[in-house]
Amino acid sequence: MIGFCMTGSFCTHSAALEVLDDLSKKYEIVPILSETVYGTDTRFGLSDDTVKTVEKLCGRRVIHTVRDAEPLGPSLPLDAMLILPCTGNTLGKTASGITDTAVTMAAKAHLRCSRPLIIALCSNDALSANLRNIGTVMNRKNVYFVPMRQDDPVRKPYSLVADFTKAEASLEAALRGEQLRPVFI
Repeated sequence: MIGFCMTGSFCTHSAALEVLDDLSKKYEIVPILSETVYGTDTRFGLSDDTVKTVEKLCGRRVIHTVRDAEPLGPSLPLDAMLILPCTGNTLGKTASGITDTAVTMAAKAHLRCSRPLIIALCSNDALSANLRNIGTVMNRKNVYFVPMRQDDPVRKPYSLVADFTKAEASLEAALRGEQLRPVFI
């Protein structure tokens, strides 16, 4: 059973849902959405549509509160957890041990069981304010990254975005205890 978490980075949600669609054909998925994703309409789509799509693909209700995410550790162990997309905000909270969203609580609870957490980072400040957080989280046991690249080095010189086409391979590598390489492409 795989946990599939989605955080902000709304411009990547359509691609994230494609990854979820592919993974749901191979794995039993427990969907976890940040409160922001669960309740925010944007120019990229309506939250109700996202929730309905995720629940249809997973065949189960979305977890979207801290209280409901807490049992995902010892009480409901998962084989792996994927945060796709993972915002810089969520990465920073994970690096600092802050658990004030469903996704950060799920990640903390999951890591207590020494199982793989895979992060697909999408952040406009990854190579500035969040660079320290990347290093902190990258050095933790059982944390892996989906390979990432600069999406627009000229206009967004500090931005990194995970290559979602490598999400499944990253998950499979993490289940073997390996980081898919290269991390930066």
